[in-house]
Amino acid sequence: MSVGFGSSALAQSPTTEQGQAPRTVHFDIPPQDLDTAMTRLADQAGIRLMGASGDLAGKRTAGLSGNYTIAQALNALLAGSGVSWRFSEANTVVLERVATGSGTSGAVQLDPVRVQAGVPPQAVIDNLPPPYAGGQVAKGAQVGFLGERDFMDTPFNQSAYTSTLMQNQQARSIADVAANDPSVRNAWPAVGYNSALMIRGFSFNNYDMSFGGLYGIAPTLQVAPDYLERVEILKGPSAMMNGMPPFGSVGGAVNLVPKRAAAQELNRVTATYASAGQVGGTTDISRRFGDDQAFGVRFNGTYRNGSTPVDRQTQALGAAVFGLDYRGDRLRAAVDYGYQSQTFNSPLRATYVAAGLPVPLAPGGTANWFQPWTYQQNNDLFGATRVEYDVMPDWTVYGAAGARWSQFNSLTGFATVTSANGNLTETPLNFPGWSQANTEEVGVRGRADTGPIHHALSLNATRVMLEGGQLFPVVATISSNLYQPTFIAKPNVAALNPPKTSSVELSTFGIADIISVFDERIQFIVGGRLQRVQVGNYSPTTGAVTSYYDQSAFSPAVGFIAKPLSNLAVYGNFIQGLQQGPTAPAGTLNAGTVFAPQKTQQLEIGAKLDLGKFATTFSLFQIDRPFGVTNPSTAIFAVGGTQRNQGLEWMMFGEPFQGFRPLGGITLLNARQLDTGSNLTNGLKATGVPDVQLNLGAEWDASFLRGLTFSGRLIYTSLQYLDAANTQSIPNWTRFDAGVRYVFERKDGKPIALRFNVENLFNLNYWASANSELGLAMGAPRTFLLSLSADF
Repeated sequence: MSVGFGSSALAQSPTTEQGQAPRTVHFDIPPQDLDTAMTRLADQAGIRLMGASGDLAGKRTAGLSGNYTIAQALNALLAGSGVSWRFSEANTVVLERVATGSGTSGAVQLDPVRVQAGVPPQAVIDNLPPPYAGGQVAKGAQVGFLGERDFMDTPFNQSAYTSTLMQNQQARSIADVAANDPSVRNAWPAVGYNSALMIRGFSFNNYDMSFGGLYGIAPTLQVAPDYLERVEILKGPSAMMNGMPPFGSVGGAVNLVPKRAAAQELNRVTATYASAGQVGGTTDISRRFGDDQAFGVRFNGTYRNGSTPVDRQTQALGAAVFGLDYRGDRLRAAVDYGYQSQTFNSPLRATYVAAGLPVPLAPGGTANWFQPWTYQQNNDLFGATRVEYDVMPDWTVYGAAGARWSQFNSLTGFATVTSANGNLTETPLNFPGWSQANTEEVGVRGRADTGPIHHALSLNATRVMLEGGQLFPVVATISSNLYQPTFIAKPNVAALNPPKTSSVELSTFGIADIISVFDERIQFIVGGRLQRVQVGNYSPTTGAVTSYYDQSAFSPAVGFIAKPLSNLAVYGNFIQGLQQGPTAPAGTLNAGTVFAPQKTQQLEIGAKLDLGKFATTFSLFQIDRPFGVTNPSTAIFAVGGTQRNQGLEWMMFGEPFQGFRPLGGITLLNARQLDTGSNLTNGLKATGVPDVQLNLGAEWDASFLRGLTFSGRLIYTSLQYLDAANTQSIPNWTRFDAGVRYVFERKDGKPIALRFNVENLFNLNYWASANSELGLAMGAPRTFLLSLSADF
């Protein structure tokens, strides 16, 4: 099988797409013809090979077996062949004939070959799993303090979306990235300043996203994906791996992986446009230097400003993020510092509906019923440092620390529909505030054998501290209408400087052992985490403590993986999620009673099939989340109610055929309220949880023009209830997206990419989400996205 132009492989190069220094990949290439061996290398490493197919014909290689970086593997196979190689773009290696007596510009000369050891498998720095076939998702992700793990060796359902996917889809938020996942839905207006999500039918607060594995560090409300290498979404609770997040989200976990300097020099500039008139651009610059290129620096800059597709609405967003790293023989370090600023004028917020009224029809997709003088402004300064040291080949100690300082100021409206014709009241809140976070983690990961039993041990301690101050002065209520809004002059609002009003300290200690036998074909995970939760609230006028919470809980977890075939894994888990326990409210006989952290429990079984270029996963789960109820007979408050979400998930990804890359799946949910203490709600559907969530997307490389790719996506969501009594609902909706891109090379081999995407192709008007806590969320109007990217 010859390697020619357009030869496609499993995925993209981890040394380029990841934006990291070289990492190791396990190769198993027997002696054979060189062109066949190169195709096999591409499949195993996850790269696309182009050019020089005729120059490989008739040549042999002794093969390669073991762990090598991609550069080492290319050097080893091509040594003495008269063919050199170079990266031309994020996922492409170009093979070129070495001219007699001269070198190929930018290509790697192959003799002599020097092979060095890579990082140990227990490392996190420089150990990002490579992209899977097609490059849209990765072969694995960080599983909390268990470290980086291949998806076939993880007894959980997790998806890791790559920077290539984000760039090709022109994602502007984490919610845009999550739109590829059938287990996730956006719980906030699509054109908004927030990325609140629903994962497996439970709300996920955007404050609970981790940055590089640390809670509290990511920018608040919205994160620009341009400086991220991966967005990793774990479906289901994760207290044992991650601890309790600051706002107690239990349906899943989202980890943001920042970009790192690539082995190849990178200078990329992108110009962007989004309807109705938002223009901007991004820069991506990467360098490595020093002996063996041990030091790396990566800079990502983003700016966009202008009108959104929503009436009378503008957004300005700017971000600058530096990523520094060091790769030594035993010591590795990574540092990230960033600043992000966002200003939304006349932002959409969730809209509520008064009890007893039907949900009104969704207005036009571009409609904006909020006052034109409302705004939301956030500034975030954040940074994190992580250091690892290999005390022995199989044992690594590590530490990490991060901080964030945020200032926000908003004057935003809370709207409630009060009549069937769309009349509503809008209550603006003057909402100034600030928050700061400090997070620390120390731990050790290592491997040991006891006879035929292999152990992978993880131990860590973490602390997350958050403080904040905020005020909520109410501005006079405005009478308006959903379809024909009434606008008034901006009221006079006094500038405020809020004092400290809240504090949170989350401290944990976790331990886990991954026990494996039979060459890791059977694995058991046993672990647990001790969690302490301390929450204080303070008077904004006197500073006195108004309430204090200090409770602890131990959260265990077990999981298993069995591989009857090398490419088939059957798995199961029992794991918990933690939330701050409630306090019995006034009016109950036990008013003031403080309850221990609530434990959400998950049972899950599933299977994963990896066919090399195409993979599919299947899972069945049940998640029980407790909540407090007051017994109407005794007036005693207790944690006795349960929201039970039962579900089935199926997902697919990869490149089963050359140039065809499907991505998506389906999630079926049955979410019920149990033991609510009321006949009006007991046994009924939980709010905001549809029965069916379908996401089906695909990319197709045109055969008639190299570099031309078409894409499409269908998103379907069934009926959702807005209220617990199931009297208010929104109908099902189906959205279609489409895109096209064209990538070509200049004479110097540098790529230029033109991308055009349309979201909501048929301009559907719809409520995307209904939730008793967050209200109604408006779906995205038809949105045009255009970008031109060039490497220099």
